[in-house]
Amino acid sequence: MTSQRRATSVLAMNTFAFMVCFACWMLNGVLVTFLVDNQVFAWNKAQIGWLLGVPVLTGSLVRLPLGVLTDRFGGRVVYGLLLLVAAVPMYLVGHAQSYAGFLACALGFGLAGGAFAVGIAYTSLFFRQEHQGTALGVFGAGNAGAALTSIGGPILLRHLTNGGADVDAWRTMPKLYAAALVVTAVLFFVFTETRKVEAAKAKTIAMQLAPLRNVRVWRFGLYYFFVFGGFVALAQWLIPYYVNAYSMSIATAGLLAACFSLPSGVIRALGGFISDRAGARRTMYWILAVSIVALFFLLIPRMEIESPGQGVMAQRGGVVTSVSPSEVVVGETRYAVAVRTGRRPAETAQGLLVWPRSKSWQEPVVRVGEHVKKKQLLARGITSIFFQANVWIFTFLVMVIGVTTGIGKAAVYKHIPTYFPREVGVVGGIVGVIGGLGGFVCAFLFG
Repeated sequence: MTSQRRATSVLAMNTFAFMVCFACWMLNGVLVTFLVDNQVFAWNKAQIGWLLGVPVLTGSLVRLPLGVLTDRFGGRVVYGLLLLVAAVPMYLVGHAQSYAGFLACALGFGLAGGAFAVGIAYTSLFFRQEHQGTALGVFGAGNAGAALTSIGGPILLRHLTNGGADVDAWRTMPKLYAAALVVTAVLFFVFTETRKVEAAKAKTIAMQLAPLRNVRVWRFGLYYFFVFGGFVALAQWLIPYYVNAYSMSIATAGLLAACFSLPSGVIRALGGFISDRAGARRTMYWILAVSIVALFFLLIPRMEIESPGQGVMAQRGGVVTSVSPSEVVVGETRYAVAVRTGRRPAETAQGLLVWPRSKSWQEPVVRVGEHVKKKQLLARGITSIFFQANVWIFTFLVMVIGVTTGIGKAAVYKHIPTYFPREVGVVGGIVGVIGGLGGFVCAFLFG
């Protein structure tokens, strides 16, 4: 097999295996929502947050040791064993009977998330530096595995449970995921070859970890905390969020969540290409700027606010002789009062509202016979503001975040082989740890 064909084969297998691992890593986002929605388990929001965040935490913490092991023993062995080990707790999810059991299994199958550090180090050995951004971007497209679970998970659960008639049949789903991990491990051993960093053999663990003293490594980790951590947290939480905030079915929520996770995964390959051509630094700054704008608009929730508005004040002192909803009379002076017409904006809002709607009116605050002074308030102003936070606008903004984080993930990992060509596994591992911790922290805070 030629060198080019060998590199392409390894890249394809790496990407496929990472897609399977990521689909398994994101399992709880669909499964836990289904179990709570069908009242199989009565878990509160904090418990759900832990169940979503714990696999992310495990997958994050193992990335550094897996990166070191990949540099030393090669990606073929480490990746294959990782797939087999993660399959065991994934299978046991189907036998969990309690919250503690679910949590323990989540800790175990979270190992699948460590596949990223292995794949990055392994893939980079087969491509020259000028093509590594594109290659690593293609590999990172395995993030689309999140979309496979978001879309396919609810469909699979509906099929297994016969549309909810046999809810306990959900236990077959994690067993099927475990089988997918085992099959992928076999294919991985068949279609890849052993290759490792030769210099790593002569290095001690301390020497391999030496790059971690470089501040640049931690700066890359900070970038990844946002672009990967934010992606993972949203990929986990979007389905339960759509179900709770917009009263959607799990299947519909899964489709809309895929509008976020699928573009983020697929466009990562494009992000690698852009980073090769335009430079990783420039690409990173652009995606951060666009993300800030989209996140600013996402900050605004569905809301109805009643706030003070422009009131009516007395131009001179006197005695109030008449008060009506539309007028206040003080002495001989008449003051017009704006009367509320129709219902509040929140009560009349229909269809797609892009911008907030508001209505203002005034209400008298004085009584007949009351003596008022100059500039005393006669009628207070009221302004009612309603913002719909329409689901389609929300989904569009989330999709923008998915695209920017997808490109950003590729840009971060384009930096690593450029600055640390002989320590990709170690540096990629610690950057992955920080990014994964971002996913855990964000997912837990969201919960």
